Amino acid sequence: MKDAIATVRKTREIQEKYGVYTKKSFGQNFIIEPKIVEKIADAAIQDPSDLVIEVGPGIGALTQFLCEKSDHVIAFEIDERLPRVLEQEIGFEHLELIMQDFLEADIDSIIEERRQEGQRVDFVSNLPYYITTPILFKLFEAKAHIDSITVMMQKEVGERFLAKDNEKAYNALSVISQYRCSIKKVMDVSRHVFWPKPNVDSMVLQFRFHSTYQVQDEPLFFQMVKACFVQRRKTLYNNLQAWLQDKEQVKQMLEKANIDPSIRAQQLKLEDFIRLYEENYETIRASQNQHRAEH
Repeated sequence: MKDAIATVRKTREIQEKYGVYTKKSFGQNFIIEPKIVEKIADAAIQDPSDLVIEVGPGIGALTQFLCEKSDHVIAFEIDERLPRVLEQEIGFEHLELIMQDFLEADIDSIIEERRQEGQRVDFVSNLPYYITTPILFKLFEAKAHIDSITVMMQKEVGERFLAKDNEKAYNALSVISQYRCSIKKVMDVSRHVFWPKPNVDSMVLQFRFHSTYQVQDEPLFFQMVKACFVQRRKTLYNNLQAWLQDKEQVKQMLEKANIDPSIRAQQLKLEDFIRLYEENYETIRASQNQHRAEH
């Protein structure tokens, strides 16, 4: 491998050579510690045959290690200054660069077209902070099978994904992501290993999809979960009543699911939300259909 890009010396050299100084509008912070990006690549990729997808390669600090470990890396980038940098500084023939906003890409078609039979698909990225959640939800909702998602994100956001009931960070995001995936922390990452240094620390998480839970009409289930957390200080009863607009109906729903109406959403486990939903699925669906009809 050429010199690691993820060092202060190499990063400065590339910036000066190509004039690619960081842009705040793209959420760019370049990693300057090679051990960090190598560890991310190691955690994400099981075999050189894995199809690897990266969002926001930047000047290639992580991409370089992904290309060392996988024979086919697809990188999505929107900064028109960077293809030349990646081509000349990394130079792997098996790096495929797609100049497109990942949030607008048809990820299902891209995976379907490029994936070989039996091939694992790994999504790996040092995500721009401002689009972390939209990107992850795009992946959670993808129809194409993705074997693992290994991403660096703002530490505070990572804590929400990991949070359990009764913890301060626990919210609708925690419930919905844990419904879909098993989540583990790969490592904490200090703000001091970035150039320029951001104001917050980061965390690398790995998501693997599971099929432990399967409810009918998942979007409606997610809608209910979000409604339960709308006002964190309000009781579950009050939040549901604001959503369904029928006090008696909500009272009966909670009774049926054996849930105390005076507790708050953050006190419920994932299994409690599933029970609440499944015991009252027909009621919730009818109520939402009625609201749509009225509007």
